[in-house]
Order: sequence, then structure tokens, then C-alpha cells
Amino acid sequence: MAQKKIPARQCIGCMTSRPKKELVRVVRAPSGEISIDPVGKKPGRGAYLCPDAACLAKAKKKKALERCFEQPVPAEVYDALARQLAAVEQEAAQDGKE
Repeated sequence: MAQKKIPARQCIGCMTSRPKKELVRVVRAPSGEISIDPVGKKPGRGAYLCPDAACLAKAKKKKALERCFEQPVPAEVYDALARQLAAVEQEAAQDGKE
């Protein structure tokens, strides 16, 4: 029996390919709103980040989100993404302890 293919995506911060489930999807909705998509089903243009603040910092420095979403990304959005990523990291740490 053939092995099932595991979908992989590339982090826009560190540029490493990882399984899709290990990455956090950031989405630009058709309305232009940018947010984290925890389920991976929101409509719009998506980009993937490792659940790590360092990758978000690298993406901000390289303006990777601006290139992916083809629009300027305000500093407030980066701050909100940092808070949401911190919550995702904390949740993952709690799941690992159980």
C-alpha cells in the first residue's frame, strides 16, 4: 500500500519546509483584514509561519507578509499577530505537558 502524502508548506520567516500541521496560517481575507487562521479553512490568500516569535520577526524584517499579501501591513497587525502567536505557543506547550 502506498504511503499517504503529507502536505508541506514553507515558512515565510525562516524559509524551511515543514508539514502543514506544524505551521500557523496567516490569511488576508477578501476584505483586506489580516489574521491568524487556526483551522486553515478561512477564505483568502494564505501564508505560513512557524509558531515562533523569531520567525515572525524575520518575516517582518524581510517584509515577507507585504510581498505575499501584495499590500502594506501596518505595525498594529504585526503586534496582533505576535500576541496571537504567543497564545498559540502557550496552547501548544500546555498540550505537550498533558
